[in-house]
Amino acid sequence: MTRRSKFLAATVAVLMTGAALPAMAVTLRYANQGDLKSLDPYTLNETTTIAHHGHVYEGLTKRDKDLSIIPGLAERWEISEDGMTWRLFLRKNVKFHNGNPFNADDVIFSANRVRAQGSNFQTRVPSGSEWVKVDDHTVDVKLKSPNPIMNAQWDTWYIMDKEWSEANNSVQPTPAAATTPSYASLNANGTGPFKIESHQPGVKTVFKPHKEWWGKVEHNLDEIVFTPIASDATRVAALLSGEVDVVEPVPLQDVQRVNSSANAKVQAGPELRTIFLGFDQTRDELLFSNVKGKNPFKDKRVREAFYKAIDIETIKSRVMRGMATPSALMIAPQIFALSKDFERPKYDVEAAKKLLADAGYPNGFEVGMDCPNDRYVNDEAICQAVVGMLARAGVKVNLMAQPKAQYFGKVLKSGNYNTSFYLLGWTPGTFDSHNVLFDIQGCRNDPNSSRGESNLGNYCNKQHDELTDKILVESNKEKRDQMIKEAYKISTEDYAYIPLHQQALAWGVSNKVNLVQRADNQVLLYWAQKKE
Repeated sequence: MTRRSKFLAATVAVLMTGAALPAMAVTLRYANQGDLKSLDPYTLNETTTIAHHGHVYEGLTKRDKDLSIIPGLAERWEISEDGMTWRLFLRKNVKFHNGNPFNADDVIFSANRVRAQGSNFQTRVPSGSEWVKVDDHTVDVKLKSPNPIMNAQWDTWYIMDKEWSEANNSVQPTPAAATTPSYASLNANGTGPFKIESHQPGVKTVFKPHKEWWGKVEHNLDEIVFTPIASDATRVAALLSGEVDVVEPVPLQDVQRVNSSANAKVQAGPELRTIFLGFDQTRDELLFSNVKGKNPFKDKRVREAFYKAIDIETIKSRVMRGMATPSALMIAPQIFALSKDFERPKYDVEAAKKLLADAGYPNGFEVGMDCPNDRYVNDEAICQAVVGMLARAGVKVNLMAQPKAQYFGKVLKSGNYNTSFYLLGWTPGTFDSHNVLFDIQGCRNDPNSSRGESNLGNYCNKQHDELTDKILVESNKEKRDQMIKEAYKISTEDYAYIPLHQQALAWGVSNKVNLVQRADNQVLLYWAQKKE
């Protein structure tokens, strides 16, 4: 009997007896334009990085497929009548990937670590709040003032293992500007549905299912392999050839090509992220400018001139190929309904020139601009368009576009906000305007407060901040919306920022894969199903 005959006979015998053939391992290969530099969940408050970490780590809360808040590592919570104390009831029988039990000590440790120097998530936990262990699975949070939306960002504040962190010299967060990796940036130990099998920054990260995960498994994967592919052409070619199953983003110029292919499709939808331009409004002299002895951006007329020099419709039609929604505010209209009451100033390059002349810059000036080139949809192309538009108004912009790891390491708090003019994107973690008003538009002058942590240029208006504090505790929705509208009115009249647009989601997905796409643009593969 030949080998082939023996194999066929054995196969028939298996089928006849009803025994199952061994299942093929299901590997999902995912590529993104940006890298996963650090595994430390407090290093970088950036959606793609947060989504990677969310396979491994978990928060006290989660968000479901519709972005509603649901219990996570906290099964439930109670708020005192005066709103000053939250009692958290933690999930029992949960283990970290190394087998350590999850308990209250880990929550209190994480609450301290996330507020420590080097963390990019300090606003996740109110500064000054006191975290008290009641027992192994109960924690009280004592506040200095009521905060009814305190848990709205806890889905992306990931809980770390106290014992593991202490044993591996990882008590302190790894800052985005760090040049030497910490143990926590190269290794991970969470409670989530996947664990890290291997991590090579810039090359490949391999995830394997955590067999003892406490939750309900909704994927059919045996392995996730993440590979950063910076080149648009290479990333799309890998999708169309079947080398990878999911890519994010699909370059806008390739959307039709992917949709016309036999192997893949573009999963598209609206995103809640706002792309915007910001200015250094705090230094007496800009770090990157030929203007010496003063800061042009402290003059509102200069900020208004920059705004009016931006042709947003050209950016929408030519750079974004129609897949963007121009915005008058620093928040998506899906989140704040009264955004319809605001309009962008009209594009007017002659008015921009006059404003600059009135401010003392009839011949314009030079300024450096920081921009990522692998973070947002067509980010570098947007910045290049802005450079050309401002040139028409007499401003020479020296563009520095670089990968997001270097970009964020430079412009964020850990890099001492080392920028004069920049492009950034923001999705409010609470899906509420208070997050924008506090994190992006709040003064960052109080070292004891996390207000303005992501306000890179330190726009500051005390009236705006006083209103923001009232908005936090206001329970009447109609009254609160009017207060939010007034806060946005203050910042828009100050020309605090230049909001550009909300970009559209464009994921490339193999026809073999089913994914859940949320408007926060987190690629969460623990909901993925793949057919082999």
